[in-house]
Amino acid sequence: MSYLVLVLGDQLSHGLSALSASDPTSDIVVMAEVSDETTYVPHHPKKIAFVLAAMRAFAQELRDAGWQVRYTRLDDPENSHSIPGELLRAAAETGATAVRYTEPGEWRLIDALADTPLTMERFEDDRFVASHAVFEDWAEGRKELRMEYFYRQMRRETGLLMDGDAPVEGKWNFDHDNRKPAGADMFKAPPKRFAVSAETEAVLDLVEVRHGDNFGVLRPFELAVDRAGALEALDDFIDNRLTLFGDYQDAMLEADPFLYHAHLSLYLNVGLLDPIEVCKASEAAYRDGRAPINAVEGFIRQIIGWREYVRGIYFFEGREYVRRNTLGHTRELPSFFWSADTDMNCIAHAVGQTRDHAYAHHIQRLMVTGNFALLAGIDPFQVHEWYLAVYFDAF
Repeated sequence: MSYLVLVLGDQLSHGLSALSASDPTSDIVVMAEVSDETTYVPHHPKKIAFVLAAMRAFAQELRDAGWQVRYTRLDDPENSHSIPGELLRAAAETGATAVRYTEPGEWRLIDALADTPLTMERFEDDRFVASHAVFEDWAEGRKELRMEYFYRQMRRETGLLMDGDAPVEGKWNFDHDNRKPAGADMFKAPPKRFAVSAETEAVLDLVEVRHGDNFGVLRPFELAVDRAGALEALDDFIDNRLTLFGDYQDAMLEADPFLYHAHLSLYLNVGLLDPIEVCKASEAAYRDGRAPINAVEGFIRQIIGWREYVRGIYFFEGREYVRRNTLGHTRELPSFFWSADTDMNCIAHAVGQTRDHAYAHHIQRLMVTGNFALLAGIDPFQVHEWYLAVYFDAF
């Protein structure tokens, strides 16, 4: 019996659980660029282009590794433009009746696949440190689900920045050292820029035609779209910006959208980098004396702390979590979230950088746009959908 093996656009990992359970000599990988995924919110065109180009590169890597890949492009005239539709089309054309897939990262797709009239075999997404069961066990019986306590458990479970049972240098958190104001630094290296291949250029042309009117600037496009490039980007961050990441991670400058930030979240969130390998690379820099503890601890906390915690909360709280509105905020999202046309300087720059790069660092997202939305009483679901639309790492 042969299986269809679904690989989604944020599952570009060779160790993906559904791939690991399958046989390249008999099973068929299904990958599809579909309108359902490019339009459920008005995604930034740079984000769409990144995901599609990375999917195409990963599909070729699978073919090179011996897999048969059934790949549907966005402009294929036979495209059904939904993931379930492409699975049904693949089943009709290959005779396969069973699908193996790794659990998607959001309820929308989980429910769509559960309703697909094929034999569906779901595998846990084990690319995270905390499984659903681990998070539920941690949350059980707690009066408050505080990220700091969850983070400490992740440190213990991974052994990252631990000396036996104790945190290195005697403290779990060095955040108080990470609040320095930044100044201009003409010698600071920006995030690594990558040349555009002919295949990626074709993707850019396609996205420009189909989504060129969306909020956001498509070109220049300087992102890596495969694992080799993502690893180069990781090395570049460790070598050139990690040392000062901690000191200035909460700073903002009008003329510098990147400062010393890693610019790796997009590669983590589509699966081109593994969270533990990223953390271990930064820990090695600390152990070797190449980066200070406040930088490395702060960086690792973003990944095994915040990233794992937010995913855990999303699944723990269930499908209706994103629709909650406990404070009863009902104001519409202001138009300047789409135009950057406002006299509020921090908002104007945060939104403008988002438009230009599909990126803003965590302080701009949290303390500027997020805090404004909270204080102004903006409908939180509209804010949620704006974040999901405009950032290249939003899934």
